[in-house]
Amino acid sequence: MRFGALEITLADGRVTRFGDDGTPIRVAFHDPDLPRKVVLNPELAVGEAYMDGRLTIEDDDLYGFLTLGVRNFSVGYGEGLEAKLAPLTRWVSQINPMGRARKNVAHHYDLSGQLYDLFLDEDKQYSCAYFSDPKMSLEDAQRAKKAHIAGKLMLKPDQHVLDIGCGWGGMALTLAQDFGVRVTGVTLSEEQYSIATDRIRAAGLEDRVTILLKDYRKVDQNFDRIVSVGMFEHVGAPHYREYFQHLRDMLTEDGVALIHTIGRAAPPARTSPWIAKYIFPGGYVPAMSECLRAVEKENLWVTDIEVWRLHYAETLKHWHDRFMARVDEAQEIYDERFCRMWRFYLVASELTFRLHRQCVFQFQISRRQEAVPLTRDYLYGGEAVMADAAD
Repeated sequence: MRFGALEITLADGRVTRFGDDGTPIRVAFHDPDLPRKVVLNPELAVGEAYMDGRLTIEDDDLYGFLTLGVRNFSVGYGEGLEAKLAPLTRWVSQINPMGRARKNVAHHYDLSGQLYDLFLDEDKQYSCAYFSDPKMSLEDAQRAKKAHIAGKLMLKPDQHVLDIGCGWGGMALTLAQDFGVRVTGVTLSEEQYSIATDRIRAAGLEDRVTILLKDYRKVDQNFDRIVSVGMFEHVGAPHYREYFQHLRDMLTEDGVALIHTIGRAAPPARTSPWIAKYIFPGGYVPAMSECLRAVEKENLWVTDIEVWRLHYAETLKHWHDRFMARVDEAQEIYDERFCRMWRFYLVASELTFRLHRQCVFQFQISRRQEAVPLTRDYLYGGEAVMADAAD
């Protein structure tokens, strides 16, 4: 405990304190076996105990408790036995063939659509927003994200775009409506597929947008542009070369791809065991070195890289506040344990971006170095197009 102080009331009533002389974060253990579980697997045990109510926090100050935990956990991160074993455990846990990939996606994305309606923006963008103005609403920041990505894709009318991991169809709809392109979206989530196809039908864009319930590895077409937002985290490190090989094969000779993914501004590590069990089984946040190594081996050009630092922290803060404002509705859909799990996920994720070297990478990739202009002036053209469309 290098920062702050923690006071724990054990199940037998004893009180123990760790850290400096500051005002402590106070927690209570209601399970006599919890200290052993925390020692053996702290991330998993603490998250499960909070979900189950076997660990409670004074005033339910989850932000304070997790801030204390993340700050201290980050000290010396990447050292010791765990760091040495991380490459092996990461590789084994992330082997992600098509059947397992669909099962992993269903675990998270086939939850009730009503749940996501409680905290997402009106377009159901479940990825990092772009706060070009810190005072932006979540809706405006998500529109800015789509416009920023569209600018990097340099879209022209009637180009064919592949959207890998298309979610509920928001990106596909925007690109078709505002930029006049044709879009094929692929998802492994039956819930997302159903909602996306309904939205496209309601918008009258069946002739411009097609959504497929299909693994991207089964797509056998060529595309002028490829976009993937928030999907690469589910690929798994053993499949990075396979992913970029498929991307190369699907791009036309002058094609351009934009990959938007959560990343770590640190060496390769491993996924939190609590996140892997309860939130994103098979998921992994890559280091930039892991991504670029796979790109290089597939003979692709990285034509632009952008790093977003605190944008996702702000996005998650919006999501948390919206979720908690309607938590009673969430309990009607699931139960109190689920809501405690979901809140733990949102707060822990936000603090990881603020305190634990997590960020977002945007990789612009092409088969030919001449596929994009020599300067970066074109990158912000999407904002103007979407502004005109809104008018």
